Order: sequence, then C-alpha cells, then structure tokens
Amino acid sequence: MQIHRNGSRPSTAGPADWFTGQVRFDPLISAPEPARVAATMVTFEPGARTAWHTHPLGQTLIVTAGLGRAQREGGPVEELRPGDVVWFEPGERHWHGAGPDTAMTHIAIQERQGDSTVNWQEHVSDHDYGG
Repeated sequence: MQIHRNGSRPSTAGPADWFTGQVRFDPLISAPEPARVAATMVTFEPGARTAWHTHPLGQTLIVTAGLGRAQREGGPVEELRPGDVVWFEPGERHWHGAGPDTAMTHIAIQERQGDSTVNWQEHVSDHDYGG
C-alpha cells in the first residue's frame, strides 16, 4: 500500500508546448507496472486550454469545479460543468479547458500504452476556442 499525503507532491505548471494560458497539474495516480492508469487534477485559469491531442487508449474527464469547454474534431464546442463526466475514444482528436471568464478543474484519467498516454498536436486557435 502507498499513501500520498495531501500536499506531499508538488504542483507543476502545464508546459507552453501543450497548453495556452495558465494551467496547473496536481498528481493523483501514477500506478506502477503492470497497471497502466494515470490520473491528474488539472486546473485551467480563464481562457486556458489544451492543445489538440489524442490518447492511445482514450481519456475520461471528471469536472470538479468551474465552467469549461471541450471539443472533438468536427463537433461543436461543448460547455462543461461540475459533475460532468466526459469520455474521449482512443485516437479521438480533441481539446478541453476553461471558459473565457471562469476557471475550470477536472480530473483527467488515461492509460499508458508503452510509454505514452497522449499525442500532443498544434495549439487550438482563438477562433476554434470561441466556438
């Protein structure tokens, strides 16, 4: 059994290569082999968002606070609220983040395939973000 006490692992900033705006990661789960699950609490400041990306084995988001947005390629921009649970299919190109005036926090859960949980792509344009 491992117990990670609250506050025992530092928060980190979301890298500018993968995010627009201010984003903070708080680690939750990084299970050792043979398990593949990983989970992070991610907080997006207003207007912040991911770049377009995919996950080899899919991703689940659980919105815990604020008001956010998400979009899969070719679909409309969807509003996200606390309690919403979002599933992105394996390989489904998408982005997610805060609303323009409100921060948003979600728990992101995905599995590793080899050494990868995500395939990052280009930044989301202001036009696409605006929906």
